[in-house]
Amino acid sequence: MESQAGFEGLSPEEAARRLEAEGYNELPRAEERGILRIIFEVIKEPMFLLLIAIGSIYLLLGDIEEAAILMSFVFVIIGITIYQERRTERALEALRHLSSPRTLVIRGGRMLRIPGREVVRGDLLLLKEGDRVPADGVVLDSMHLLVDESLLTGESVPVRKRPWDGVAKMGRPGGDDQPFVYSGTLVVKGHGYVRVLATGLNTEMGKIGRALESLGPEETSLQRETRKLVRNIALLGLILSAIVIVAYGLTKGDWLHGFLAGLTLAMAVIPEEFPVVLTVFLALGAWRISKSRVLTRRVASLETLGAATVLCVDKTGTLTQNEMMLKKMLVDDEFYDVEKDGPLPEKFHELLEFSVLASGKDALDPMEKAINQLSDKQLANTEHVHRNWSLVKEYILSEKLLAMSQVWSSPDGEEYVIAAKGAPEAIADLCHLEGERLAEISKKVAAMADEGLRVIGVAKAYFKKVDLPVQQHDFRFEFLGLLGFKDPARPGVAEAIEECHQAGIRVVMITGDYPGTALHLAREIGLDSAGSVVTGPELERMSDEGLREKVREVNIFARVTPEQKLRIVNAFKANGEVVAMTGDGINDAPALKSANIGVAMGGRGTDVARESASLVLLDDDFTSIVRAVRNGRRIYDNIKKAMIYIFTIHIPIAGITLIPVLLNMPLVLLPVHIAFLELIIDPACSIVFEAQPEEPDVMSRPPRDPKLKMFNRKTLTLGILQGLVVLAAVLLIFVFSYYRGQGEAEARALTYVTLIVANICLILTNLSWSKSMLSSLRTRNIPLWLVLGGTLTFIFLILYVPVLRGIFKMAYLHPEDIVFCFAAGVASVLWFEVLKAVKPLKKRFLCVA
Repeated sequence: MESQAGFEGLSPEEAARRLEAEGYNELPRAEERGILRIIFEVIKEPMFLLLIAIGSIYLLLGDIEEAAILMSFVFVIIGITIYQERRTERALEALRHLSSPRTLVIRGGRMLRIPGREVVRGDLLLLKEGDRVPADGVVLDSMHLLVDESLLTGESVPVRKRPWDGVAKMGRPGGDDQPFVYSGTLVVKGHGYVRVLATGLNTEMGKIGRALESLGPEETSLQRETRKLVRNIALLGLILSAIVIVAYGLTKGDWLHGFLAGLTLAMAVIPEEFPVVLTVFLALGAWRISKSRVLTRRVASLETLGAATVLCVDKTGTLTQNEMMLKKMLVDDEFYDVEKDGPLPEKFHELLEFSVLASGKDALDPMEKAINQLSDKQLANTEHVHRNWSLVKEYILSEKLLAMSQVWSSPDGEEYVIAAKGAPEAIADLCHLEGERLAEISKKVAAMADEGLRVIGVAKAYFKKVDLPVQQHDFRFEFLGLLGFKDPARPGVAEAIEECHQAGIRVVMITGDYPGTALHLAREIGLDSAGSVVTGPELERMSDEGLREKVREVNIFARVTPEQKLRIVNAFKANGEVVAMTGDGINDAPALKSANIGVAMGGRGTDVARESASLVLLDDDFTSIVRAVRNGRRIYDNIKKAMIYIFTIHIPIAGITLIPVLLNMPLVLLPVHIAFLELIIDPACSIVFEAQPEEPDVMSRPPRDPKLKMFNRKTLTLGILQGLVVLAAVLLIFVFSYYRGQGEAEARALTYVTLIVANICLILTNLSWSKSMLSSLRTRNIPLWLVLGGTLTFIFLILYVPVLRGIFKMAYLHPEDIVFCFAAGVASVLWFEVLKAVKPLKKRFLCVA
């Protein structure tokens, strides 16, 4: 290799000028959001504006305490959101390690180490083993240069680089003997001089980043549905409030109190808890899932996870470990399986010995690392380890001969020892094999390749200690055997895929690797392939309509480009599927952002991939995606149960406020009663539902239909029936006690206590739609017991503390009255307990097995 004097770098002045003109060599990244921006994004949501508006109404009414409670609750939610968002951004910043590697650059005849972000077009770089390539460039000269381009291409095996011939045009990454290197890739062997051709947005990495700009995050269906429901209920509340004002004014001639009664009904009807539930559940869900080392970038994606029907998986580094492992060895037609056959037989020692001699001692090349690791395990303390030998000469791979040799000298040997490894056909050529022997080896190579293995051959030779020949062919090589390598599957992947199948989630492999390798891995991990693979060239010829049909039956896509990954994801979405996409490479970023749920690997993944994803797996453990899906389903189930509970409890609250006005009876609930029901019991119960463990069948049922609304006819009917039965119970209590002559205060006390007890029972019965209230009480749920204890304490205080009893305008209740209220409250939900106990009814009406 020529010295650095053979190439001319930029002058420091010219580099500074270009840096000022072209900007820093940085990848596109999401704009960092400050606290004020996060607050603005939270409070501009219509649902939060509604909360603030209700608090303002309290202030106009002079109910400062109630207004303060509500507004403080709003600030608590904003605080939770800010904390979650800032923690997410800080974690992502800690993960950012690829954006600006330090690099060696030659400027003004001097070699400098500078941050990669300061590299400019035209710079002369010296890349060495272990360096991250900071920009796209052309190789001017190199020695044994191998580069890992898996982040761009998906291929786990490094590719060779050769010096530029002065003619070749820069193309896409991938394939051996290209004279170009690309930003973000890794030099695993050798060194070379590179002239920078493109930086920042103009690199291959930057081009993929630009593809993300046209893709915006989608609003989830639950967010849209909740907004619509809040709007409709709010409209209904305004209409009912107007009716109450008019009815009160006409029947009693008191328009001021009629106006107050109307506002009380509005407070009872307007569902301010809905946005609270949605925000709290998703924020706390993100906090819970972070304990499993899963970082949530887009909180709303958690509820979408429960509806995921297709999981698109990148092979390299996601299903596999992205490292080569020595799987099989062949000597004299006898195979040795490294994983299954126990200690290495003596017969294979020489093959492994010369494999080590043909490799670098501290190599980054994954195949050489695998060879050295097996040698350390099997040949330690044997005569086959030669730590005191010295390397004399290297013969590098070339386009004409895909093999390399290393010449070694031992302290007491009279001859040089030469070890060679490379493509089986190249090693066979060096050994001058032909006829039947060559045919036998070719047959073994084909058999190993069919198992998804990368195969190389190994040979040895000896040479007198005189001048070494110019080329490898001048040695008299002896063929030793074959080595087969595989990129092993991640531990637990097979079990995770099986759990996905049980949960009705279809797993699809999308990879840039070869079809045979993909098929073999699919068989190993239990991925249903049916022997069918679609390759990138085949996909290129398909129309969008044809691809939509193809994705209905094919689970493996091989040799695909980043643009094709995006097409595949969009084809699934066009078919109505809810798509989760996992990946760690830059090549995954557009598909990650387009997918309904993008899941990036955090440890090995790139910045672009992480910022495009909804979730980031910090430990790169594929099985974490299953835990995330489980959490997503649990979150959605609990949101649904909490929403139905809130919808249900508002019916008796609104009804017991409206009906006495229409019947010209005294008001049962005053603003203070509703304020305590809404701002103490309901928000606390939202936390109770959030803490509820998952249902037993959460991962054994198919994904929910994404087109099926949470508030569908069946669900709303169940909520309305629960609410109407409770309303009937509390209304009977009020009418019965009032017309018995017990007085307005005592009737109000009996009705209010019954309503609170019924509220508790609604919580218990809706916590699980597959288990009874007693089972819910036995479930570990600390917030539940806090709410139960707080509610019972609250009942005691308002009934037996004279000051509070006066504020709430209630009468003293005797023990038998309390028992009567508890019995009525429990009886109002017993029918729902029967519905859950009868299996056919439970399956039909509650969709629970």
